[in-house]
Amino acid sequence: MFSLISCSAMAGVAEWVCCPGELNAPLYRALTNCPVVHRWSVADDRAAAFFALGRVQATGHPVIVVAGSGSSAAAMTPAVINAYYQRRPLVVLTMDTLDGCGGTGAPQRVEQEALFGMYAPTVELNLPCPVSDLPNLTEALSEGFPLHLHVRLDEQAEPPCCDFSSIDVAEPPAPPRFRGSLVAVSQMLRFHAMEGLVLIIGALNPDEQEPVLWLAQTLRVPVLAEASSGLREELAPYLLHGGDDLLRQSPPRYVLRVGDVPTGAFWKALDNLPQTEVYSLTRTGFSGLSRKSYVTEGELEQIMKALGDVPHVGDTERLLPRSRHMAARLEELLLGYPESAESLILAFSRFACLGDVICLGSATTARLWNRFAQYQVPTLYLRDLHTTGSDGALSTFLGNAADAATAYCLLGDLTLLRDINGAALLPQLPPGKRVVAVLNNDGAAAALSAAASAPEMERLLVQPQPFRMQEIARLWGAEYHAVYCEADLEILDTLEDNAFVLLELIPEGPMSC
Repeated sequence: MFSLISCSAMAGVAEWVCCPGELNAPLYRALTNCPVVHRWSVADDRAAAFFALGRVQATGHPVIVVAGSGSSAAAMTPAVINAYYQRRPLVVLTMDTLDGCGGTGAPQRVEQEALFGMYAPTVELNLPCPVSDLPNLTEALSEGFPLHLHVRLDEQAEPPCCDFSSIDVAEPPAPPRFRGSLVAVSQMLRFHAMEGLVLIIGALNPDEQEPVLWLAQTLRVPVLAEASSGLREELAPYLLHGGDDLLRQSPPRYVLRVGDVPTGAFWKALDNLPQTEVYSLTRTGFSGLSRKSYVTEGELEQIMKALGDVPHVGDTERLLPRSRHMAARLEELLLGYPESAESLILAFSRFACLGDVICLGSATTARLWNRFAQYQVPTLYLRDLHTTGSDGALSTFLGNAADAATAYCLLGDLTLLRDINGAALLPQLPPGKRVVAVLNNDGAAAALSAAASAPEMERLLVQPQPFRMQEIARLWGAEYHAVYCEADLEILDTLEDNAFVLLELIPEGPMSC
């Protein structure tokens, strides 16, 4: 076990998320003697994997999560898929005996090879063995994608006497190397962008924000900046309010996307707008579209340096004046509906923007935040957790918030119920103020379209809440507060520094916009 822990530390692994399991005992015994490794203990394998993903997001280091049993590793698949599309080095470790027993139906034994398919390749390890016989995990994790370590342990071997005093955790692997050509995007910016260019900014890591901010402020073109970019507020002068609707009505000639794959409606509409040429600069390497587009993959700071000087293009299609008219109309609607979901999101954002970490845990809350949250105060660390689904949002939030003095999470009622076990992690976290706000949309009924409102369709699409939020808060040992209007949020000003709070945002009437 010493060789495995040493090898992982050289690859930058400083944290292990451990699920209880009899086969894991030798590994955990060794981990307890390694002072440079932080150990978390989580009983729910699914929650453990999402918490580990949150730690990868927060620290940039690879994190190992150890499955509790053979089949329980399968419960980690949603987190592995999320890590794959976010290009995060989440490592799932499964334990087995040297003889395996896979395919025999033996208790606690399942086939482990290729368990996660294309999302995480399986690396087989036989222990004990010297460090020199182990694969180079630094190289295996250098591309930033998830990895599955299947450890076969010789239970008869005498455990070696381990000296962990020489182990140090290395820096995480270098960012993915630069791939693709900048010729096409450079030519577009210099010779064609004046025909109409819009900049779309998806999710960014904090260290990616500065070069992207430079690009946006230099181009001065209309911008769709998702909240997860951390630049939505800083780019307010160039921001297209109601931009998804505006751009679907008037598609630009060119789109330059920077960051992760966007989640907005206009980005999805681009699949059916072949007349708009799309260029992507992204760390993940994913195009996000089923149609032809130009993708350059790599660290954004390296890409911006290679791109060199870019021209001032400006708003050649006069989209921003139309956007400001829509912003004024939205402001009037918000004033007219002070108890709507949109107004509650705006009011909540004015408190949450002062937190160290903000997480959005569902498609509905992300959409509402992107359109209606405040613009005055920059929110530098905001994660959109729903990119491939609404799984594990609470656990991922706690992983992101573990080192934060103040953290806020906004999610939907069904999203909370899917990850209700996540709060069991809280006693292990350092002191801090953590607020979970749940938008009560009647189990998705508030978003039900008129076309889908037939009784049988409603029965299949809508899941009424089986529990009251007060009961969930009591189960967690959390404070509970119902919020019907902005004044109810003033309770947040009175919270203690180590408070854990469940807010239930309860809008009155249907969504107005």
